[in-house]
Amino acid sequence: MVPTLAADTKLRECVESLRRQTLRDFEVIVIDNSGKGLVRRNGIGAGSRVIESPGNQGFGAAINRGIDASQSTFIATLNDDAVAHPGWLEALIAAMERRPDAGMCASQVRFYGEHRLDSAGMLVCFDGSSKQRGHGKLPEDFPVTEETLLPSGSAALYRRTMLEAIGAFDDRFFLYCEDTDLGLRARWAGWKCLYVPEAVVEHHYSHSAGRASPLKAYYVERNRLFVLAKEFPLAMLLAAPLVTVVRYFWHAWYLLEGRGSAGRFRADGHAGVKMLWYVIRAHFALVAHARRLWRQRREIRAHASITPVVFRRLVGSHSITAKKVAGL
Repeated sequence: MVPTLAADTKLRECVESLRRQTLRDFEVIVIDNSGKGLVRRNGIGAGSRVIESPGNQGFGAAINRGIDASQSTFIATLNDDAVAHPGWLEALIAAMERRPDAGMCASQVRFYGEHRLDSAGMLVCFDGSSKQRGHGKLPEDFPVTEETLLPSGSAALYRRTMLEAIGAFDDRFFLYCEDTDLGLRARWAGWKCLYVPEAVVEHHYSHSAGRASPLKAYYVERNRLFVLAKEFPLAMLLAAPLVTVVRYFWHAWYLLEGRGSAGRFRADGHAGVKMLWYVIRAHFALVAHARRLWRQRREIRAHASITPVVFRRLVGSHSITAKKVAGL
């Protein structure tokens, strides 16, 4: 599944990389979120099934449309600005078939054209924020197939039976953290996630929304609150505000130093005070969605296969500090 908004040359490169896969028995579905039929107009969808949306419905909703249109046992997601190495899909499928308890697989995602990692799975902070595991490190630092918390949706594989049991992406997230939400729901249900280093993808990082854009700042903050409300046990939920205050402190510190996401936000010409407005907006959105989030929280817990104590230990073993979140 490849959702796209720009339908530009990077999408063409992405689709061409899928045609070069060593595994041949699969279908490429491109979901055109442009609302303008850009994939067909630009002649990029040849050899793929193209699903056109009336407008930008977000990453999760686009993937869900592709899932509904397919019958495959496994669902691979790939950003339109990512290029898969030839053995990517074969390595993911092989790893999943060896582990029936695994419902998800994470790829080795590198920065495009660099021998440096974008992600080797995902980590979660105790305030609900999520960041890429291994971000900026060498691929050799993560050399073996191993269990990780959850995959980055930029290049992941999901088992259909898992998605049918727990539900697919929550389309209310629109953009960012929907992979964190899905991965944590899967963990509550007892599914495992594997990191597969042989499944290599090169990623043009934040090609669509920018590395530190106002759009990204708002949705990352709002959606980490959604993750907290839906998935975190009560004890973790009560502790989260303190962790959040620590993260805000480091964001402010790095803003002055010109480091981290706050520093990039200012370097891209955005006033630092705007970040405070996005935080306020995000909390208003949490209140507006509270009733729906509470229903989803109860449903997740009603079908849980692990206890809150086990969930906390699981997140703790795959966690990232508030300072590191602010610094990335």
